[in-house]
Amino acid sequence: MKTKRSERLVDMTHYLLENPHTLIPLTLFSKKYESAKSSISEDLAIVKRTFSERGIGILETVPGAAGGVKYIPKMNRKDIKNFIADLIEELNHSKRLLPGGYVYLSDLMGDPKWLRRIGRAIASQYMETEIDSVMTVATKGVPVAQSVAFYLDVPLVIVSRDSKVTEGSTVSINYVSDSSFARVGKMELSRRSLNTVSKVLIVDDFIKGGGTINGMMSLVEEFDSEVVGATVIAENIYKGKRSTSDYTALLKVDSVNSDDRTIAISEGDFYSKNM
Repeated sequence: MKTKRSERLVDMTHYLLENPHTLIPLTLFSKKYESAKSSISEDLAIVKRTFSERGIGILETVPGAAGGVKYIPKMNRKDIKNFIADLIEELNHSKRLLPGGYVYLSDLMGDPKWLRRIGRAIASQYMETEIDSVMTVATKGVPVAQSVAFYLDVPLVIVSRDSKVTEGSTVSINYVSDSSFARVGKMELSRRSLNTVSKVLIVDDFIKGGGTINGMMSLVEEFDSEVVGATVIAENIYKGKRSTSDYTALLKVDSVNSDDRTIAISEGDFYSKNM
């Protein structure tokens, strides 16, 4: 049944938002709304302009008989800058200070509003990069990594620190979890979770000594695959030498005073390095 233009615009926008990174032929919309391709093209031009002006993302047009449109949910520079400022304001409170200089993030990891913004911001950094999987280690990094994987439209791979019979055959490595005290940990991944020669993005909540991220990088090598990037929400205070410097952080914990319960958080290198 033929639909009004206002109804088409709403329905098309919803369809595009629900199907990121998917090439959608104009014929699909044309048949669905019983409208000429020229009318559909005009509607999509309005959607494209609105997406760009509102920072919703990019609507790519692919010409030719096999062409169509593709929605890329990429945040613009201004929105990412504003988001990081909002995140700093949310976390810069003494009530979030935990023993060891850590910042309490669990409530954010359970809040869909924050998860969507964090995932979309990190994913925007890698929209132009070929990525096959997003990797994190169980358990706290899982929600944010899952959000990033959604916006990149790729599978999520979860590394475990203990054996599970339900995982089948696994690849395991030993890694230095804390370079200051040379603590050795173990992590493993099911052989079915990651294909060989994959391009992997590592995402985690925190980095301190860098042992966990370095361990995941080593695990990726065991699959003859490549780490194309690593990003964390926050870089914690660390006096020693980190196991890796090949990562970006949304935020940086500058100082912590356990006596008067003060904490100072600033913008990390995520924006300056990649935006």
